[in-house]
Amino acid sequence: MSISGLNHYTIRCVPGDLPEIVGFYSKVLRLVPGARPTMPRPGYWLYGEGQPIVHLYASLDERVDGPTGALDHISFRTHGLAETRAFLKSEGIVYDEFPLPGTKIHQIFLKDPMGLKIELTFDLAEEKSDV
Repeated sequence: MSISGLNHYTIRCVPGDLPEIVGFYSKVLRLVPGARPTMPRPGYWLYGEGQPIVHLYASLDERVDGPTGALDHISFRTHGLAETRAFLKSEGIVYDEFPLPGTKIHQIFLKDPMGLKIELTFDLAEEKSDV
């Protein structure tokens, strides 16, 4: 497995918070709402230079303070899906996998020692081995 950079981070919120949050990131950071795969809850992907950098996900029915506040997870651009699976299994690290419907993106989620959710994002079009 190798990590080549930060892919995105996701902020969770209640649906009513979306307009204010989108407004902030659009006006202050000049990120632009763009394409987002179909998901079970409303949200936005905010882009900079053609890359989705901040994901907003209205997954909460009410505001709550979790161990990481509004930060849901951090995603790393990762390579070597087969190696990563083998390594995590060999180390006994619990993880979940999610292929993103309608895309060539494959995600692995795990938690760090502080309970922060980590996403390893693989672009299957770039994977060199069997996945």
